Amino acid sequence: MKKLLREEEKEERRKASFLIRKHGVDELFAIRKKIIEELKNIHEMEEKFRAKEVLSKIKRGEDTEKLFEEYKEFVDLSPPSNENIEVIEVHPVTKPFSYVRILYDSENHEHIYEVLEPALSMEERKLLDFLKDTLIKTMDIELTEFNEDEAREFLRKNVDRILKDYGVAIDDITREKIMYYIIRDFLGYGKIDVLMRDPMIEDISCDAAGVPIFIYHRNYESIKTNIMFQDDDELDSFVIQLAQKCGRHISIARPLLDATMPDGSRLQASLSREVSAMGSNFTVRRFREEPFTPTHLAEYGTISPEVAAYFWMAIEHGASAIIAGGTASGKTTTLNALSLFIPPQMKIISIEDTREINLPHPNWIASVTRETTAEAEESRIGMFELLKAALRQRPEYILVGEIRGEEAVVLFQAMATGHTVYSTMHADSIFSVVHRLEGDPINIPRIQLQALDIVVIQGLMRIGRKRVRRIKEIVEVVGLDPTTDDILTNEVFRWNPRKDSFEYFGKGRVMDRIAEYRNWTDKELNEEFNNRVDVIKWMIKNKVEHYVDVGNIIAAYYKDPEKVLERIRENADKISEPVL
Repeated sequence: MKKLLREEEKEERRKASFLIRKHGVDELFAIRKKIIEELKNIHEMEEKFRAKEVLSKIKRGEDTEKLFEEYKEFVDLSPPSNENIEVIEVHPVTKPFSYVRILYDSENHEHIYEVLEPALSMEERKLLDFLKDTLIKTMDIELTEFNEDEAREFLRKNVDRILKDYGVAIDDITREKIMYYIIRDFLGYGKIDVLMRDPMIEDISCDAAGVPIFIYHRNYESIKTNIMFQDDDELDSFVIQLAQKCGRHISIARPLLDATMPDGSRLQASLSREVSAMGSNFTVRRFREEPFTPTHLAEYGTISPEVAAYFWMAIEHGASAIIAGGTASGKTTTLNALSLFIPPQMKIISIEDTREINLPHPNWIASVTRETTAEAEESRIGMFELLKAALRQRPEYILVGEIRGEEAVVLFQAMATGHTVYSTMHADSIFSVVHRLEGDPINIPRIQLQALDIVVIQGLMRIGRKRVRRIKEIVEVVGLDPTTDDILTNEVFRWNPRKDSFEYFGKGRVMDRIAEYRNWTDKELNEEFNNRVDVIKWMIKNKVEHYVDVGNIIAAYYKDPEKVLERIRENADKISEPVL
């Protein structure tokens, strides 16, 4: 085709020379104009063929990164025009339609998280709005009835139908750009869809309309984005849509919402100016579909292999624990990771306000509280009711997302009657934990605190310029002093901030109880501990990180520890001696 067009161009030029000699300059200008128009048509046709080639490769799932270095009809990746802004990194989210670019503004000394998506002209924006409105009015089936691929195909067919019915002709590039936004808004999370797809983001915070959305990035901490809701109406509508995606309701009558999003992330939102002076706002706490495991925690330095082995033995033998720490210190993440040490056939019941715990255990009931309106308060089911119901189901392990009030009384009664319980709470030291448990509104009698075996204190620390999560100390509750009625404790592990390592202070009450229960000598206890440290180190070395894989290895160790250790030592180099 290209060759044919070039031959036609040569023929037209030959004719032009002939006409100049025969008719003069006036005819030349007429022919020149015709040639320019033909060249323009040639260029447009070449671009169209090249676009079709790219689009066909996109649909086949081929890698189009190199193609789009040459052909960037979808996203403009050109450097910022402001010389004070430096590009730190660029990575695709949904190739080739959405990218993330981290910028550094040397004038304001701040990082900026920039979302790059296809640019639409005014006419394309009007067409997109028309298609979205028409889809909402004409679709007679819920998209939730399809899986993701089927829903995409359903939307694509309906868009093609609408374009055909209304006689709208658009080129393939425009069609694909519009389809990206339709799929993003109908199946994804609209303006924040790219943020929800980026695994490096922990929190997404929208404070008000006209204010940039802020995120908490794993590498750059709290930074602002280039995403913003323009006015209150747009933000109000988006908050209502988020609530609907969660299967919940938010309104002026009930302007506060705490819910779980389809991907498991936690949503806290408020609507309009009923309880917020600046209008609607929302915060999304991101949820990993694949939860952290003890391998992850050890790799990131939150715990050491020895700390993991200690919890492995403690959890197997029914020691109850509370993980305490400040906001965003990683309490629930640690609770979920350590829960993988629960023996695989044990009956587990988890109780949470919003679903976060994710386990591979087959015998597991995940309970979630139910909120309701003030008019139907009797239909509300809180943690207290769920915990009472759980005790009637004879669980061997109970996991409670966070204790704040009256449910703690039932929790400690469960500990006292032989159930193994794990939970989290907000406190920054063992003394704060005791004061919170004894004070209002929890009011646990001091004598009942003896039922608790371990208190873990976790914090969000800073090492150099980097913020990290570390278990600061692990303390065992030994009992009560009969003379002073003080709580006796024993510190087992402490994090050394100078060395960023964990110091071990010798086996305590939990290990002594395990040795007594298993009828082990100190030598046998230490040998078992060291074996489990070896297993943890082997998983770290061999990148065994998926929670199902970690759960399988732990289950295999419970069934036949000698066989697991034999296979590990056959396939691993000599591992350094553990601390015990």
